[in-house]
Amino acid sequence: MVERIVNTFILFFVVIDPVSLAPIFSALTFGSSESYKRRMAYKGVAVAGCLLFFFALVGDRLLRYLNITTPAFSIAGGILLFLLAIDMVFVRESGLRTATPSEKAEAEHRPDISVFPLAIPMIAGPGSLTTVLLLVGDQGLSAQTLISLLVVLVVLLITLGMLLISPQLTKVLGETGTNVIARVLGIVLAAMAVQFIINGMLTTFPGLGEIATLATSA
Repeated sequence: MVERIVNTFILFFVVIDPVSLAPIFSALTFGSSESYKRRMAYKGVAVAGCLLFFFALVGDRLLRYLNITTPAFSIAGGILLFLLAIDMVFVRESGLRTATPSEKAEAEHRPDISVFPLAIPMIAGPGSLTTVLLLVGDQGLSAQTLISLLVVLVVLLITLGMLLISPQLTKVLGETGTNVIARVLGIVLAAMAVQFIINGMLTTFPGLGEIATLATSA
């Protein structure tokens, strides 16, 4: 149980990457009042949390409605997370986790950035939505689901804290420090993404496990 909690926390923390979100949020709210920054941070995290919890609770029904099996989603989700990991390792933006340059330019002229681009796609983007569906899967409203949602809530609270102290955090880490952290987290996410793909493949093709065992023992 403890291992699952730790793995869930690491995975979700890596996908959202609050440390890298802080300088982006600081840039989007540059020159604004402290009350505006706090309001945007609280509202953005709240909207993202509601969306993530909604996906966690109805995601399995949505997959069934679309006739998508859990192993198929595990493989597809693993591929998506692997692409996200590549972006993190090479420190580039593709819209999987952060807003694209054109979206940021649009956000600069918006009076309210809490929903777009802060909540979507910076916090509740394709990567985090996929992750929450992979974590909950077809477990329903079970104890494991509640634990996963609690871990998600903890990560969201950490994200909120990072956004609130974003100016100070940006000064301490700088662009180089933020990029180094993103690269390290990207490597961890790549390994986890590959594991999702392997799990989906083994569930779909059980014989692959036996082949791998024979090849290892040979």
